[in-house]
Amino acid sequence: MGRHGWDSGAWRWRFTALLGVGVAVLALVVTLVNTLPGGGSTAGTTPDGAKVHGTPARPAERPRPEVGWGFTHTQFSADEGAAEAVRRVEDMLGGRPLPQNQAIMGWGADNPEPVKGRYDFAALDRRIDFVRASHGTPVITLCCSPDWMKGGRAGADNTDWTQSALETAPRPEHYADFAALAATVARRYPDVRHFVVWNEFKGFWNDAEARWDHEGYTRMYNLVYRALKKVNPDIQVGGPYLVMDSLDPRSADASTTFTGPWGAMDQRVLDAFTYWNRNKAGADFVVVDGSSYTNDDELLPDEFAATDKFTAVGRWVRQQTGGLPLWWAEYYVEPADANDERKGWSEARRVAVQAAGMIALAKGGATSGFYWNPEKEQGTSCAGCLWTPTDRASGGRKLPMYDLVSRFSEAFAPGTRQRTVPVAADDVPNVRVLASDRTVLVVNTLGRPISAQVDGQRFDMQAYEVKWLTRSAG
Repeated sequence: MGRHGWDSGAWRWRFTALLGVGVAVLALVVTLVNTLPGGGSTAGTTPDGAKVHGTPARPAERPRPEVGWGFTHTQFSADEGAAEAVRRVEDMLGGRPLPQNQAIMGWGADNPEPVKGRYDFAALDRRIDFVRASHGTPVITLCCSPDWMKGGRAGADNTDWTQSALETAPRPEHYADFAALAATVARRYPDVRHFVVWNEFKGFWNDAEARWDHEGYTRMYNLVYRALKKVNPDIQVGGPYLVMDSLDPRSADASTTFTGPWGAMDQRVLDAFTYWNRNKAGADFVVVDGSSYTNDDELLPDEFAATDKFTAVGRWVRQQTGGLPLWWAEYYVEPADANDERKGWSEARRVAVQAAGMIALAKGGATSGFYWNPEKEQGTSCAGCLWTPTDRASGGRKLPMYDLVSRFSEAFAPGTRQRTVPVAADDVPNVRVLASDRTVLVVNTLGRPISAQVDGQRFDMQAYEVKWLTRSAG
């Protein structure tokens, strides 16, 4: 999550000066043609001369704004590592393709435009190529911005990867430059049809008024929206990617009208969302982010009931936007410790609460959500990751969370109709349930075995078990 740690991109910028005459000069010209405005030997051009990277995984088609349930790449992912481990993840994802989201700077991507008009897309190319190889639907988050757009020095070697620098928004005089960069990215990857504008309002804070700078973000969003639509009207654009923070109801910033057992919404967030919604140039989908716990890491009244916040927020957002498709760019159910680690729960409990959270998201009207951080730092274990680290040949093996995310994506894809199924009265407090015409997902919310009856089926469940039932025809 952006506010829980950046996992910023690699510290690299390579430029090789080619000198010489005759053949060497010719080689230099060819190299420049192929690498500017972006790197990548598989690049081509569109009829208008725009740089294109790679071959789309499938023919271009009019996209659906709803892409389904997937994950977001962070600093370490399966685009790099031991060849055997990388292939293992590609094959795993290819068997049940998932939407995959990647930022343009940070989280594994280098500075895309270290000098105005000079681009470095090598790392981003690699990530998009991985999405293609694993048959995923690519999504790009347009964050963050090169240093020269926010008052820093130009040049890759001068890129400041510290969190405070990365969390700085472009200066207003460079909003148009950022929109131009977004358009360049869109032309480079013509098979990417879904773009999210910025991340968590980073850098858009009004210190003087102690509130979000929703005016500045919306101005930049509108420039980006129009720039992308000019590249291709079929491109799908969404925002505002606000963190839907909740607070202790006694907080001075707590909403007095949007509350629940899980806490109270931060009124400053609601105000920022309302401003963007009223003043946006347009949107094909709406994007939010958030956790089930409060800003003080309280799970109210407990870890499972706290997920009801996702349902309440989703319904509010859908009502405000007139029913725009709803995406959760990030969603969290387990508070992090001081080192941004989530290791306090057993994996069974973690998966169970995550499943309850995804059920709550879907009940709130969301059709797309992105699980954060599929792989941890190379050579380390990862509580809650989707697969083991790919830095060794034995890596890239699926973990329990992958089974949940991938199966949920398949069972509750966009357009799936939710059904109400009977649950025995005694079991209602102990289970969370989501059903379609074909599938029922059941979660045991207790840390002990239970016997439950759902949709006419009686079965036993282990502590924190997640069970999938197949519904009988008719």
